[in-house]
Amino acid sequence: MHRSVKAQDYMAGKLVSFFPEMDLFRALMVLREYKLSAAPVVNADGDLVGLLSEVDGLRAILSQTYHEEEMGSGGKVGDYMSRDVDTIRHDADIIFVSRTFIDKGRRCLPVVKAGKLIGMISRADVLRAVEDFANDG
Repeated sequence: MHRSVKAQDYMAGKLVSFFPEMDLFRALMVLREYKLSAAPVVNADGDLVGLLSEVDGLRAILSQTYHEEEMGSGGKVGDYMSRDVDTIRHDADIIFVSRTFIDKGRRCLPVVKAGKLIGMISRADVLRAVEDFANDG
């Protein structure tokens, strides 16, 4: 029996997510607390509008330092999030997901179904899928 090896089978469905209006440094603390490299940013309707990553946090720190602002003095998630977000369809196979990670250089990707955010998948999730497939083989 051939079982499905799709993004939806290995993604995290319970997500930490942010709103654009959220305080940037509070969001960065949440990333650290949950040991996440990035988290999706959604609007009030739950639509994916961006992604906040550790790199975005570093950019914010450098920007505030450059402008001689007090560290953590302000800024909202929406001011620093990445708006051009690569996504993975829920039914994408793990080989496609792997290729996307390699080609795009990402650590994690939002998973969408009918244009709506339903989860996140990481490189570690893909490796877990490969391990499961090898053990079933």
